[in-house]
Amino acid sequence: MAASVFDSPLYAQLFPTGDAGRLFSDTAALRAMLLVEGALAKVQGGLGVIPEVSAAAIHRASLEIQIDPGAIAKATGENGVSVPGLLTQFRAEMQAPEFAQHVHWGATSQDIIDTALMLRLRQALALAESDLRSIVESLASAAQEHRALPLAARTYGQHATPTTWGAVMAEWGLPLCDALEELETLRATSLYVSLSGAAGTASALGPKAAETRAGLAQALGLNDPGRSWHVDRGPILRIADWQGRVMAALTHMAQSAVGLTMTGIEEVALGASGSSSTMPQKQNPVGPSAIIALGHQFTGQRVTLQAASAHQHQRDGGAWFAEWMAVPQLALTLAAGLQHAKTLVAGLAPHPVQMHSALSAGLELIHAEALSFALAATMPRPEAQKVTKRLCHEAQQKQIPLGDLARADYPDLPEDLFDPARQTGHATADADAFVARARSL
Repeated sequence: MAASVFDSPLYAQLFPTGDAGRLFSDTAALRAMLLVEGALAKVQGGLGVIPEVSAAAIHRASLEIQIDPGAIAKATGENGVSVPGLLTQFRAEMQAPEFAQHVHWGATSQDIIDTALMLRLRQALALAESDLRSIVESLASAAQEHRALPLAARTYGQHATPTTWGAVMAEWGLPLCDALEELETLRATSLYVSLSGAAGTASALGPKAAETRAGLAQALGLNDPGRSWHVDRGPILRIADWQGRVMAALTHMAQSAVGLTMTGIEEVALGASGSSSTMPQKQNPVGPSAIIALGHQFTGQRVTLQAASAHQHQRDGGAWFAEWMAVPQLALTLAAGLQHAKTLVAGLAPHPVQMHSALSAGLELIHAEALSFALAATMPRPEAQKVTKRLCHEAQQKQIPLGDLARADYPDLPEDLFDPARQTGHATADADAFVARARSL
């Protein structure tokens, strides 16, 4: 088995990362670093910090030169970071030492690596946004179609009171709507350029350090933090927090989907599902199971990132290195979860007959709460609860539906009290509200 399922040809279809997979390769990392170096030189040339002719040559070369990751592996191992080896190779490839001497002027390795990471995280967020919009639209379509289709809600894995399939779709989709609406703020507060020099003081960048940083941010389409964030990993943590909330929402969907396909329940069909090697009758919930596994993986990597966010002094190699291990895994874990979630919600289909059977198969005990409140209209609430418990116990003992027993003693109960379609509260309104919100995003 490969060290990471995301790099494994064997597991590529079980944990597919889509286009996000290309963002977290060595080649993509070096390409992003060169883009940062080229943009930095161009900005510095425009400000007169370095000769404009050198800036133009560096910028052009940064777009044309390709660096083999293997060629700088030894230098990376020796230096702990890839930038020194990258610069040595880049200057050699330029074959213009009079211009190449001005590359990386006043910057430090962390400036380049962190800014390049933000360029790739920006793309990862854009891809996640596209996937989320697709998922939300599928959920909204299902919520609209099945807004009033009743089924038994579950609490602690057991039947609770009636809800609707449309309301379940809303429950799944609303956290994703929140995530979509938060993206603009997340980008503004997290997608930062880094340009602060060796100790965060920008001393080698000269008197135009602040202008250079602002210009670099504008050139790269990132935000200017107005400060050093070498040891303030808040920007990375905020992105991970957002990813984690999305992953939690996807895992909730997957857990619920697995529960609704259990033997004897089977209230939904998943569409694409997996076969067993020895049991030909089985159709395993592979996609939801993969999402659940990815949720576990995300949690572990998130813990690593949290620990790695505690740096010491002005720069911290150990903490920073640990971050490199966690951030790509977090991004790819979410990307794979989103791929499966798109398939899940597109193929998910309710089984109305089984849903109705589940609502009616339990001697109407699912309506016990509604009965207690109906009785409370004519007697104190504690007494109504006591009567309801007695009737539930009698229904189980005699195997007689709760409604029959209750109406025998209390014939004036509302006609629709034991009708699941009439006991779903504001579930239908919740489905409608979700559809309206989803369509407005």
